[in-house]
Amino acid sequence: MDASDAVATEGAAVSDRRRWRTLGLLGVAQLMLIVDVTVVAIALPDMQADLALDRTGVAWVASSYALVFGGLMLLGGKAADVLGPRRVVLSGLGVFVAASLLAGLSGNGEMLLVARVLQGLGAAAMSPAALSVIVRTFTGAELTRAIGVWSALGGAGAAIGVLLGGVLTAGPGWPWVFLINIPVGVVLLVGLVRSVRPLPGSGGSVDVVGAALVTAATGAVVYGLVAAGDKGWLSLHTLIAVAAGVAGYALFGWRIRNAAAPLIDPAMLRRASVVRGLALIFLATALMISVFFLGSFALQHLHGFSALETGLSFLPVALGTILGSTLAGQIIPRRGVRAVSIVGLLVAAAGLATAAAVFSMTVLIVATSVAALGIGATFVAAAGSMFSAVRPEEAGVASGALSTFHEFGAAAGVSAISSVAAAALLTPGFAAFASGYWFAAAVALAACLASLVPSPRVS
Repeated sequence: MDASDAVATEGAAVSDRRRWRTLGLLGVAQLMLIVDVTVVAIALPDMQADLALDRTGVAWVASSYALVFGGLMLLGGKAADVLGPRRVVLSGLGVFVAASLLAGLSGNGEMLLVARVLQGLGAAAMSPAALSVIVRTFTGAELTRAIGVWSALGGAGAAIGVLLGGVLTAGPGWPWVFLINIPVGVVLLVGLVRSVRPLPGSGGSVDVVGAALVTAATGAVVYGLVAAGDKGWLSLHTLIAVAAGVAGYALFGWRIRNAAAPLIDPAMLRRASVVRGLALIFLATALMISVFFLGSFALQHLHGFSALETGLSFLPVALGTILGSTLAGQIIPRRGVRAVSIVGLLVAAAGLATAAAVFSMTVLIVATSVAALGIGATFVAAAGSMFSAVRPEEAGVASGALSTFHEFGAAAGVSAISSVAAAALLTPGFAAFASGYWFAAAVALAACLASLVPSPRVS
């Protein structure tokens, strides 16, 4: 090997280390965003007491972040494609960190609500742009493994949020569920400035009308699904919100077919792999949220766990998600997305059915951890399917679409499972909780059987 070969080899090694360091930083940033969806749940009673929040205020503090996060994600992804993902990642993370400081210093409910909305704005910009960086940085089998790492951290975020919320609320107090983001966010910003290479945007403009339509429609549907969990599927709140969302999406569909520079290419939504990826991420998120929702009530109401003990009990679930995501990232290059999604959904169904069939704290934790392993694998299969049919210049908006369906799945999972297990929330008993687990197991099994049918070619 001559001198030039040695320099080239060393340069490739440095580039490789930089790419994986970038992935690590972006993965932790995504973890922080997902943690903030659930970290607030444990702290809500203390927030309500300190800030004199009424029931409506508590509900908006809990849901406003997810509403804005989900509603603006497609816009954030398109901005990453147009402006370049590096710029959008750094801007979004900066807004999120500043909003976290505002939330931690809030002295009243109004300020806290504004801060949560701004957190959602920053997260909606950063999350799809970060995934776009990953898709444009890795290729082939390495991309599958990178998506596995990304999915593992994101999938574990909900469990870590519950645990972290309990630890911080019981310790330094509820403001620290937000203030903890400041040092972490600053370190991430410094690291990402140094490690994320400039990636060119496509240029052009963002379709403001289309962005407004899809944002309003997504927000309406997510709000309707959240309201269904509290007020019922046939309540006026739910029906009006969902109807408004459906009308908004119809108008958005018309807009993307007629706009000169649409927010998303309609042809992308006709690709079978894209449709499969969106369906899988929706199902996987709904199942994961169901595990946390049912498990949280079951452990506290039936087994007498404290909030902190409940959070600790979810650690095996988080580890199961990480293991499933990691294994899927290694297996997909050899076996393919379809095989991994089938096995993942089957494992999830088996774990959830076991949790429904046996009344035992130990069995509940072990069975839901097994289910999480399958769900984690399904997360990676969803992303793998999506990005197998997406061009690099579409990576941002594709990431936004995937993330939007992630939020849809979370809202739908909570509303559906809370409706099925409504009796358990009023008069806790094992039979009532079991109905929720049986329902989730049936959904996972039905999705598994549907995955056995070869996908039709979508023109």
